[in-house]
Amino acid sequence: MLLAVLELYKMETTVFSMDELAQIFPNIKYGNLKRRVSYWVKSGKLIRVRRGLFAKANFNKMELAGKIYRPSYVSLETVLAKDGVVFQKYETIQMASYLSREVTVLGNNYRYFRLKDEVLLNRAGVEKIGGVWMASRERAFLDTLYLRKNYHFDNLGPLDRKKVREMAKIYKSKALLRRVEDYV
Repeated sequence: MLLAVLELYKMETTVFSMDELAQIFPNIKYGNLKRRVSYWVKSGKLIRVRRGLFAKANFNKMELAGKIYRPSYVSLETVLAKDGVVFQKYETIQMASYLSREVTVLGNNYRYFRLKDEVLLNRAGVEKIGGVWMASRERAFLDTLYLRKNYHFDNLGPLDRKKVREMAKIYKSKALLRRVEDYV
């Protein structure tokens, strides 16, 4: 039983759903796996984040954000602040998702912003980095501009304007295209 939890700690992934755990341990029957996971939680080897979602003690907050509501990816001011497009730092991790919600999990604040499915599911400018789906600065810029009409950006220098214009087409919004031309 200890060997199984050691296998989890060897992995780069820090947050697991019950379904993911079942894929990691295919030789353990689902009912037995649920009992083992319950034991690991009681013994402090895993943290129960919420129903069906578990994390290692040193979990990645952004990885957790992407697993609370799926599909979703890190975007908006979280990415823009990291890349120097806005200078204000935000404690709340902001995500593009299929719904709008604010949640606090294990002392971390997460805010999900709803995008229409054809935009959310389009992976242009979104890549998986260290187990976390994250928008590029250009995609985060467009997500922000799409959701907030008159947003003030501090520094547009880091943006690749050609990528911004090309990616703006996935939103299928004439108003967004006009706003993009005003900014870039």
